[in-house]
Amino acid sequence: MTTQPACLPTPQPLLSRTGWALFLSAVVAICAIAPLLNLALPPDSPLHMSDYLVALLGKIMCYAICALAMDLIWGYTGILSLGHGLFFALGGYVMGMYLMRQIGRDGNYKSDLPDFMVFLDWKELPWHWALSDSFVATLILIVAVPGLVAFVFGYFAFRSRIKGVYFSIITQALTFALMLLFFRNETGFGGNNGFTDFKRILGMPLATPEMRMSLFVMTGLSLLGFYLMARYLVCSKFGRVLQAIRDAEGRVMFSGYNPLGYKLTIWVISAVMCAVAGALYVPQVGIINPSEMSPAQSIEIAIWAAVGGRATLIGPIVGAFAVNGAKSWLTVAAPEVWLYFLGALFIAVTLFLPGGIMGLLRNPRSLLRAWQQRRKGL
Repeated sequence: MTTQPACLPTPQPLLSRTGWALFLSAVVAICAIAPLLNLALPPDSPLHMSDYLVALLGKIMCYAICALAMDLIWGYTGILSLGHGLFFALGGYVMGMYLMRQIGRDGNYKSDLPDFMVFLDWKELPWHWALSDSFVATLILIVAVPGLVAFVFGYFAFRSRIKGVYFSIITQALTFALMLLFFRNETGFGGNNGFTDFKRILGMPLATPEMRMSLFVMTGLSLLGFYLMARYLVCSKFGRVLQAIRDAEGRVMFSGYNPLGYKLTIWVISAVMCAVAGALYVPQVGIINPSEMSPAQSIEIAIWAAVGGRATLIGPIVGAFAVNGAKSWLTVAAPEVWLYFLGALFIAVTLFLPGGIMGLLRNPRSLLRAWQQRRKGL
């Protein structure tokens, strides 16, 4: 009796031909078309891209990176985090500290210390501001600080086999606890006002069209780069193990794999992605405060991923643009309706579109089928 050799799955290409074409089109749009429409065309041109739109799209692209990070940990690993807003804010605070040091003596009090420290009668910088005047050290800390927090928390949580709703509650509690800590003036993070009034980065003024467009391009390229990295991860053996952990963690352990290392690795990668998004967000928006750590912010990240479609990578990006685009319009047109709309959207997606927007695009009849199933259930 002969035995057939085991057939390993054929490695998937990183992107299809159509995918590469769309990817390169996005690169051209971010690096060439957007700067041309914003900087070269006059403001009275119908094709001019306003500074407001540049800032709005840059902010949404930062959110899209967070949604992509959420998809890696929730969509592909089955771990729902309600604390990713913490990592986003930590990256933002590290960048904010550097930008505050860049103000120099141009603040209201003409001091080497940030204005809020002078107001609180601080005489010197606290120890955790020691490297905040170095851009290179700032880049390292943007990755290292959230990565270390994520590693320590994830190690003890996953080692204790905390999962499901319990893990979600703990991540939300961690975020809320650190938000309260950052609200305190004595911690040296600006209290409830946070950091603002930024003026320069690398010695160059922030409030110029050229700098705004440079940050826009950097954010867009970061989003595309993280998307390629995520595609590489989920198409590899590492990604297949993550999906196996999501579907049946007990069987993965029975097969000889230790889920701890896999879950911890993707958890830290996801946290660092959010931190980079936060660091790109702060110079474009011009402020960072503890409200970015609020539980509602982390819940919104999960909503973007759910609305776009989990375990699709492109879906959460689409969801971030769709939800935040609607938010930008509704908060002006009908601000009192926005939160009701967001809640109704999440309920509707959960009940009728479990595959999100991408699931509807792939199978337009899925919405009708879900509606019929719900009617039968009633």
